[in-house]
Amino acid sequence: MFLTSPYLRTRQTCNNIIEGIKNVSGVEYEVREEPRMREQDFGNFQPSSDEMELIWKERAQYGHFFYRIPHGESAADVYDRVASFMESLFRQFRNDDFPNILVLVSHGIWSRVFIMKWFKWSYEEFESLKNVPHCKYLVMKKDDETQRYHLKTRLLTWDDVEDDDLDVGQCSLDDDEVYKLIQDQKDTVNSTRNKNKRIEEMYRKAHGPESKYTDYKEKVVSRFKVDNQSVVNSTESFH
Repeated sequence: MFLTSPYLRTRQTCNNIIEGIKNVSGVEYEVREEPRMREQDFGNFQPSSDEMELIWKERAQYGHFFYRIPHGESAADVYDRVASFMESLFRQFRNDDFPNILVLVSHGIWSRVFIMKWFKWSYEEFESLKNVPHCKYLVMKKDDETQRYHLKTRLLTWDDVEDDDLDVGQCSLDDDEVYKLIQDQKDTVNSTRNKNKRIEEMYRKAHGPESKYTDYKEKVVSRFKVDNQSVVNSTESFH
């Protein structure tokens, strides 16, 4: 089953995924739109780049989770939507005919909030996560014995170092289409990295050694440091 945000870009992504499986023998699927899976609301119309830059700086100072975008939402507001969505999802899980694979096609902030809620991560742990790259898969797999989920995809934090660049590789002159796809992916990833660097600079300035929250944060035991943290904190329940 596919559940997708109603926004255009996620509809397009969902359609592209389906194009790759629709002719596979034995594969059956259903697609539903879920408005609660939409991305954090950044306002009806985003302001100029200068105004947006000011908003990013304010958000870094205030905190990515609690800062509410003018005329929009905070990640905490998204958390409330995710909580409601999960309650509906858990009820569906109890149906005998529920599919064995569920694909959620959503957005970067929504996905991080979903993972935060599911695995019971703290606000500080959410704040430490980098943006999820475009079209990245976040894979959760259920352990049949424990009935708990493993988070198979490693999420990067601001302390992780990314590769300097992507290797386009060797392409022959006949591989123009393949080369373009790889180059487009490279440009997209590098664009995301540049955005991450700007956000990271703001984050470290707001939460660095001089931050008034340092003493408190040092007392927080991050579950990112615990082996199998995704299994420890995951369960299909309403609490």
